Amino acid sequence: GAAKEIKALIEDSVAKVEAGGKLVNQAGETMDDIVTSFQLVTDIVGDISNASREQSIGIEQINQAISQMDDITQQNAALVEEAAAASASLQGQAEKLAELLRVFRLAHAGKSEAVPSPLQAMRQRGSGKALASAPGRSRHLRAV
Repeated sequence: GAAKEIKALIEDSVAKVEAGGKLVNQAGETMDDIVTSFQLVTDIVGDISNASREQSIGIEQINQAISQMDDITQQNAALVEEAAAASASLQGQAEKLAELLRVFRLAHAGKSEAVPSPLQAMRQRGSGKALASAPGRSRHLRAV
């Protein structure tokens, strides 16, 4: 009796120790899986962090480009305003010049004799000089 009971208890203890060993091995494998998964999650979080940093840098570059385009647009607007002012000034000067020419023409239009052209004035003064039209050749202007 007692020996059989002790033998059964020893066999039961050996079986429980073996089962416990298997559970320890499974727990070890599970812990390895958890460590591997944790490392993967850490790597993914690192990748997300790097991507966020790169995205932040890209957004900053876009903001700088937009700011530069805004500056250039403002400069262009100022140049357009300056060009418009210059154009208006030139228009005013052209109108003044046209008015001066009209006064000049009106003053001479009232005279009985026609105002000679510069060529006619030269001919009347008798200053017909030779004009070189080609090398070695010349033409003379005659007073009319």
